[in-house]
Amino acid sequence: MNRCALILLSGSALLAGGCATVPTNPDAKAEYIRANDPLEPLNRKIFAFNQFADRNLIKPVAKDYVRLLPQAVRDSIRNFVSNLGEPLVCANNLLQWQLRRAATTTGRFALNTTLGLAGLFDFAQAQGLKKQTGDLGQTLYRWGCPEGPYLMLPILGPSNPRDAFGLVAQGYLDPYRYVVDNNDVSFGVAYSPAIVGGIDKRARSIDTLDAIQRESIDFYASLRSLFRQDRSAQLRGNADTPTPGLNDLYDDPGSPGPAPAPPAVTPVTR
Repeated sequence: MNRCALILLSGSALLAGGCATVPTNPDAKAEYIRANDPLEPLNRKIFAFNQFADRNLIKPVAKDYVRLLPQAVRDSIRNFVSNLGEPLVCANNLLQWQLRRAATTTGRFALNTTLGLAGLFDFAQAQGLKKQTGDLGQTLYRWGCPEGPYLMLPILGPSNPRDAFGLVAQGYLDPYRYVVDNNDVSFGVAYSPAIVGGIDKRARSIDTLDAIQRESIDFYASLRSLFRQDRSAQLRGNADTPTPGLNDLYDDPGSPGPAPAPPAVTPVTR
């Protein structure tokens, strides 16, 4: 699925949507400011659409993916898709002047592409070259660009204008895109990494999202709060986020992988 088209569609919808009314009660106003969600009425409608699509299509496919493919095969798929994103991670490391991280990412890409059989195996991790973070949203953050209000993107989920712009720009900067554009390749070759990678991400977050939904009074508000916490940790360069598994669903190419198990989730109310 074309991420750029989805984000542009979301931007058009934002122009047509209404904003939430700023509360006059001091406590409610303080909560409104903390949430940073002036587009909440529209965001909740997009969230409802995402839930419908996930419940009826994405989650069932992800469950079948887990049921039909052994863990080792799923790990190889994740490694392969992750390796395709390493050039973008390296570029963002350089843009952030993180030279050591850029060198690590370059070494990872070289080792995994060769000895890791085109990235199917994370050979570099065994050599002490740890997966680095690096996406354009993070780079813009390092450059002082404000995040803007909370956004719920169709299918892609929680975001903000800074990260959404970064996602669109990365779509045009991705070297894989130019390989596809400059060669007569089939639709399957062109889009299968994104499609299969998305299914794999959803499969890895099933338990985490199910736990959040069960324990939340307001699933939308809980997801918003937890996403912002995790993204904040990511932007600071932390490999481990407060909610392991959640970020795996909505990550950019350079985001860290999932941890072994989700923690207990405290319901977030409004």
